[in-house]
Amino acid sequence: MTHSKMLIGCWLGLAALSVSTVLLGAAGTSLLLVAGVLLVALGKAWLIIDGFMEMRRAPRMWRGLLLGWPVAMATGVLLSRLI
Repeated sequence: MTHSKMLIGCWLGLAALSVSTVLLGAAGTSLLLVAGVLLVALGKAWLIIDGFMEMRRAPRMWRGLLLGWPVAMATGVLLSRLI
């Protein structure tokens, strides 16, 4: 796959994930919907890190740090919602 096709695919994926985030957020504020929005946000973060930032082949430490931060933030949001 060419580089430009991959970027277009990433862009389309981000657009679809953004629409699903809006739809889930508009559906309500139950814990299940909040978890769904957070999962979609994690998917968007993964797509940005691996697709746009091209960290797929980066050293494990850098990729782990970049992928770990959204997971930590989503966990914090979910825990704050539970409290």
